[in-house]
Amino acid sequence: CGDQDGAVYFVASGQVKLLMLSPEGNECLLAILTAGDILGELCLSGLRERTETAVAMTKTVVRVMSCAQFFTHLRSDGLLEGFVQYLAVRVADQQAMIANLVTANSEQRLGKTLLQLARTLGKQDPRSIRIEQRISHEELAAMVGASRSRVSTYMHRFHELGLIEFSSEHFLIVKEHRLMDYLAQLG
Repeated sequence: CGDQDGAVYFVASGQVKLLMLSPEGNECLLAILTAGDILGELCLSGLRERTETAVAMTKTVVRVMSCAQFFTHLRSDGLLEGFVQYLAVRVADQQAMIANLVTANSEQRLGKTLLQLARTLGKQDPRSIRIEQRISHEELAAMVGASRSRVSTYMHRFHELGLIEFSSEHFLIVKEHRLMDYLAQLG
């Protein structure tokens, strides 16, 4: 955050978290990106100063391309429509996150965040979705705008209710339909 940069980055492999810091130093976890995702795209608007911080969560490989090169590839390779669709999905995700922060209590926000993470990062099992990436309670707290202790309390409750499980490899197993039903009951 604050660096001057005119490049777009493509996640080739690994996992990157995007953070925004408040003036007081509080972190807001904006997104967790994986292979195929793009970051740094705000430089395409002409803004050279970064407004977010990217942190590799695992061993990560990124490809770098200048804004000028990126625009050239969009035009010459017929990629403009796909990139606009990608950005529209990212904007929709950000809008959903904002609406979630404003309209839902912290337990609902955590449940919705787990569902979103399961859908974007998880691997489908017959009755659940397995998230193999390690996401700490602190990172979840930064995503939902709650304290780590509150997130831990809700995670324990979700586990007791059979909405989530942990595999022997310590992967998070999200029981998608059960968690959706539980959140619907909460309102």
